[in-house]
Amino acid sequence: MSEHIIGGKSFTAVAINCAAKAGEWIKTKLGNHTTLSLKYSAQDLVTEVDKGAEMMIRNLVLTHFPDHSFLGEEGVEPGPEASTRALQSVRDAEYLWVVDPLDGTTNFVHSFPFFSVSIALAHRGEIIVGVVYDPIRDELFVAEKGKGAYVRGRRMGVSSEQSLRESLIATGFPADQNYALPLNMKGLQALVPQVRNIRSGGSAALHMAYVAAGRLSGFWEIGLNSWDLAAGSLLISESGGRITDVKGNPYDLGVRHVAATNGHIHDEFLHVLQQAESSS
Repeated sequence: MSEHIIGGKSFTAVAINCAAKAGEWIKTKLGNHTTLSLKYSAQDLVTEVDKGAEMMIRNLVLTHFPDHSFLGEEGVEPGPEASTRALQSVRDAEYLWVVDPLDGTTNFVHSFPFFSVSIALAHRGEIIVGVVYDPIRDELFVAEKGKGAYVRGRRMGVSSEQSLRESLIATGFPADQNYALPLNMKGLQALVPQVRNIRSGGSAALHMAYVAAGRLSGFWEIGLNSWDLAAGSLLISESGGRITDVKGNPYDLGVRHVAATNGHIHDEFLHVLQQAESSS
């Protein structure tokens, strides 16, 4: 644990505390938010709750670790180019907190109870702590590099499906309708006949936590951001799963087109996605 403690403060404990506090506050606002505005598109929403939760997390983190860097969704202009620029400016920081204060804003706005707080800590670009918290179910998913991943204090492991035809897969519908959405739809069309079923819950971070917990066999989505994926990526790798981009390259903070599985179905999964994309 020693590498994850500075001056007696555990990085993981701070991440858990931030996620729990923000999540509890978000829950009190369900059905009760006052502002709603569009970001990148009519499907890309933000409320005062997203912004308030991010401010709460940022303040708590920087109180404990004032010299750490912080990358949060609400501090970045909307759109893929701005996201890429924001990440480039901080990705080589010694310690970088990567935060999505409310992953699943659309669900939150509609009182559909599937959203999460996602908090990761990267050390020189490598994720060393990942926390995803679902305040509605009070489920806290936690991973620490080299120490496994846990939910409600129990060790998590990925599912055992060996083929796509036995698999329950999740995806999302990207807000970027020009590039990401059409590509994602091609993958969806190719996969639906080959898998047991597909789900789209509306929170990439929770989908990844569910892959880690063995509740989903796999997840993919085109056009995500570092804050959607960072915490979930460690949950999956520490649960024995595999996470890459859709071309099969290893996950890093710059990955936007993600594929995550229990490992067993990964190659078959990537093959179908790549075939779908190249058939255009």
